[in-house]
Amino acid sequence: MSTLNQRPNQICIVSDTLRADYIGCYGNKDIHTPNLDAFAAESAVFDCAYPESLPTIQVRRALHTGRRVYPFRKYKSLKGLTVYLSGWNPMDNEEDTLAENLVDAGYYTGFVSDTQPYFAPGMNFTRGFEQWEFIRGQLKDKWRSPAVVPLEKLAKYGNPDEVRRDSVVLQYLANTANVHSEKDTTTAKVFQWAMNFIEDNRHVQPFYLMVDCWDPHEAWEAPDPYLEMYAKPGYKGRTILHPRYAPVDGQMSQEELEHVIANYCGLVTLVDTWFGYFINKLKRLGLWENSVITFLSDHGTNFADNPERIVGKPHYSLYPGLMHVPLIVRFPNGEGAGQRFNQLIYDTDVTATFYECAGIDIHSKVSIDGQSLYSLVKYGKWNEREYLTSRYGNTLWYRDKKWWVIIDVTGKPRAVFNIQKDPHCQSNIVSHTKDVVKKAWKYILDDAGGDLPVHEKIKQTDALGRNC
Repeated sequence: MSTLNQRPNQICIVSDTLRADYIGCYGNKDIHTPNLDAFAAESAVFDCAYPESLPTIQVRRALHTGRRVYPFRKYKSLKGLTVYLSGWNPMDNEEDTLAENLVDAGYYTGFVSDTQPYFAPGMNFTRGFEQWEFIRGQLKDKWRSPAVVPLEKLAKYGNPDEVRRDSVVLQYLANTANVHSEKDTTTAKVFQWAMNFIEDNRHVQPFYLMVDCWDPHEAWEAPDPYLEMYAKPGYKGRTILHPRYAPVDGQMSQEELEHVIANYCGLVTLVDTWFGYFINKLKRLGLWENSVITFLSDHGTNFADNPERIVGKPHYSLYPGLMHVPLIVRFPNGEGAGQRFNQLIYDTDVTATFYECAGIDIHSKVSIDGQSLYSLVKYGKWNEREYLTSRYGNTLWYRDKKWWVIIDVTGKPRAVFNIQKDPHCQSNIVSHTKDVVKKAWKYILDDAGGDLPVHEKIKQTDALGRNC
């Protein structure tokens, strides 16, 4: 149980598709993230955080409930979605949520996001939030009509005749037609709503606020001032908003790949900038000292920095670029400030932390799967995990302190890496590690309760409607 003097405000900030190694405080010296780096210096930083399942909706389900979504039982697709993928379920009416339980405990709750899948028909993620806002205009959100997109805008993105048939590019151009400065971006609007929320409710404490930002997820096109920080001067090639989730060779040149990464980096810095505005506002309002603030991502992505040279995040590409996420937590009174922790962490531990800091007993009053990071930071109290497991589509992942294993739902191994010798997973030694695969498969099945549901009859598609 928490020993905080008073129940703190609690703020959860999620940045979609943000790789840990693209932030300064996680070792990147080339990307400009001064606000996250300053925040990390005043917070506890977790170096081994991973999603218990993925992608987008699976992670959100875990964060909203504190329970594992793995191994995707009871999956049933809904009509009207943009993604059909194992585990991509709405919130279950039979399970409670963190926000609902915090309301019962006297918290005032708010939620803002531009993550369109949250708000697809029937997804039910606003439960428990007394104020919430959906900022429209990202990716395939059918917000504005593609019919009004001028043909002369298409050449920037490739052959106009081909681009005209690309519904993703057309929808993106329609949605962003009125974006003339960074203040018009959905990222700015998300953080501006969050700033308005804390100002309006600064005397209504404690509050719980969830801020879920789609950037730096595709579409990868940063505002010009941010792109110019990373792009090669004089680039004349096309802007690739959303690469195919596949090996880079054959779909783009090295120069084009570098420009894709430059846009991604620009969006990372855009998020950092508006995160900084939010933190500064929190401090000016006198809310900083009595707030628990977490910053994390749902997952990362690949930039051909793996043995298969994959770009993006197909379900079988569970490499560090996709799996390793940032997790930074600021506690009241600066508990753990400047410390780094190498325990194996799931995203469900974030939810457990909020429960404990609210004074809600996670061992008796609620049923969740995570452990409180506050207990780890304050008291060193932690049930050490020997390993982690995760699932994405029909691919499974396992890691412990030595081994990183990617394996399909039938038990056939795809890749094995010795991360003590090969931390970036560049040398696949699957043919020499039968015992490792056997061990990983045992733990994967143990965590699944003995078997893995296979959804063979469901056409698995990604965010663009393409086969997974």
